[in-house]
Formats: sequence, C-alpha cells, structure tokens
Amino acid sequence: MFNLTYEFKLKPTKQQSKIFDEWLEITRLVYNYALAERKDWYKSRSCQINACSLHSCYIIPADTPRPTYASQCKSLTAAKKQHLELKKIQSQVLQQTLKRVETAFTNMWERNAGFPRFKKKGRMRSFVFPQMTGKRLEHGLVKLPVIGWVKFRQSREMPNDAQIKQARIVKRVSGWYVMLTIQWNVDLPQPIPHGEAVGIDVGLTSFLATSSGLLIKRPRFLGDAERKLKLLQKRVSRKPIGSNNWRRAQKKVAKLHEYVANCRKDW
Repeated sequence: MFNLTYEFKLKPTKQQSKIFDEWLEITRLVYNYALAERKDWYKSRSCQINACSLHSCYIIPADTPRPTYASQCKSLTAAKKQHLELKKIQSQVLQQTLKRVETAFTNMWERNAGFPRFKKKGRMRSFVFPQMTGKRLEHGLVKLPVIGWVKFRQSREMPNDAQIKQARIVKRVSGWYVMLTIQWNVDLPQPIPHGEAVGIDVGLTSFLATSSGLLIKRPRFLGDAERKLKLLQKRVSRKPIGSNNWRRAQKKVAKLHEYVANCRKDW
C-alpha cells in the first residue's frame, strides 16, 4: 500500500462557504471547551493538600477522573442534547477536534511543546473527515459527508484505482482547499544500481554540495520578499485596529506569506 496526499483548491458555493465557516467556529468552541475542562482539572490538582490560596482555590471533587479523549467523546454525545448546533456537524469531525486536544497534550509531555493554548476567533483553520467510504470523487467534484458534492479545481490526475481514506478542509487567505489522502495498491520498482557513487552534503550556506563539484545555492524566498513585507506591515500599523482597511491590509500580508510558503513547497 502506498499513501499519498493530494491538495486541490475548492470552488464552493456561497452556501457551502457559509457552512465551512460555521463548522470551523463550532469546532473552535469544542476545542476550547475540551481544553478548558482539562486545564481546570490540572489547576484543581495544583493546590496543596494542607493549604489553600488566600484569594481563591479551584476545587474539583477528588474522585473526578482526569479528562481523556475517550471520556470527552462520551460527554460529547450528552452535549448534543443541550447544544443543538453540534448536531449540524458530523460526529467524526467533532471527535477529530477532541483528538487534536489529546495530541496537543501528548506533544507537551513528550516533545516539550508547551501548554496548549486556546484558539481565538479565526485561528481554527481546518477540520477533518477521517473516513471517506464509497464513491466520493468524480471529475472536478468531491462528495463530503453531510455537506454533499463540492466543486474543486482538479489540477492533476489521481490514480483510478486509489481509495480516498480521509479529507481535510483548509481555509487560507486565497480560499478553501481540500487535502485528500489516498491509499494506492501499487508495487514500487526496486532501484537498479548504475554509474558511480556520489557523496551529498546538505548545509545552511549552500543547500546542497556533491562530491562531483556540483553546488546548489540555498534559496531565500522570504529574504526576496522582505522589502515588500516591510511595506505591507507598515501599512497595517498605520490603520486603526479592527477597521475594514486594517483587515484588508492584514489580508495582503497573509497573501504574501502564503506566496512565500508556496514557493518553498514548489522548489
């Protein structure tokens, strides 16, 4: 089995774009609630047994178990009865949001990534459909659970016998994108040794140097765009924060950063 991820730009209707934005906001609230539940539990356990703060002390019953991915998924079912907006979203999408909270704490413990932080409005930029069963793809169309068929720009061909395993919807400054993870049953040919061995060294000053004398310079995509970036950031600083002109200037800065990221990806 061979796994690949293809990225395409979506062309959703106004109604579908509205649904995407609504789902991002709801998943952001679910993420923040799950994070707050875990944070409160840890905060309650940080107080000493024989002493409390003079100002306040957050207390949770001692027999309350530590919130986990499994326990929060169970509470999600009960929360749907009280918060009807949760029923609009596929359950697996909400479960994947809770999985992101679990991953954030795992990275904190194992990789010293720092304590997870809350996501303010606009910071949740993607959600995942972890299972894509049945026929989900036609030329220029992808069928998303609950949402239905959405147009996309098929800029490259995909293997006909490949199976779509997962889809991630991503919001960027240039629009909506879908990242399709496919599983392809293909046998990779074994490399045939030929010619002479070449030593390769990857460095910082030069991107690549070989024993045959080939030297490839390191590209400076951000450095080349630095002058324009300074100009755009200066324009942002001159605008009243929160105004429409400020948002438009921020969007231009974000587009430039996306352009630099695409240059690095395509190099």
